[in-house]
Amino acid sequence: MAGIAENIRNVRAHIPAHVTLVCVSKFQPVDAIREAYEAGERHFAESRVQELKNKITQLPDDIHWHFIGHLQTNKVRDLLKIRPYLIHSVDSLHLLEAINAEAAKQGITQDVLIELHTAKEDTKTGFKTENIERILDFTPDFMQSLRIRGLMTMATNTDDETEIRRCFTEVSNIKSQISNKDMVLSMGMSDDYRIAIECGSNMVRIGSAIFGERTYK
Repeated sequence: MAGIAENIRNVRAHIPAHVTLVCVSKFQPVDAIREAYEAGERHFAESRVQELKNKITQLPDDIHWHFIGHLQTNKVRDLLKIRPYLIHSVDSLHLLEAINAEAAKQGITQDVLIELHTAKEDTKTGFKTENIERILDFTPDFMQSLRIRGLMTMATNTDDETEIRRCFTEVSNIKSQISNKDMVLSMGMSDDYRIAIECGSNMVRIGSAIFGERTYK
């Protein structure tokens, strides 16, 4: 089996320079993350606040930590104390409000992405795409302790490439209608990141193609 450094080289061969690679390190041991770090990676993603807290203390300070899991409001305080680089999975107005309120208490401005629900699966969360422009217009005036950096989505879990493209194109079309052309578009994982990049993604979240299959605890 190929090592992590070789896997990274193989993945990066298909990622243009303008696309940020986020290594999804959730459930991976610290040694595996360190190997990816030594191969040059600096963006890593976790999905549980406690696991992220434990790993931060054991790894270099210049890592940009992304939070990609479903975030419960009772975990917002602990997460923001860590000062994550970017929270990808803001899937409701209630969560936006909670992040803004806690960031204000801590005297920080937190960068977030708005998660859009494009998949044909009820288990996935996120804002409906038809509501997103209202949310983007609303938040800057009322939520001054967070910064909406862009959009995130997860495609339908299917082998149907047409359906996957539909999910990604729907979000890409929304981005094209927004005046801020520097917005992050976080789309694409190990099985579909090449399609996502073709559809306009400029940030991909890749785990198993780098670290191998996860051992869930």
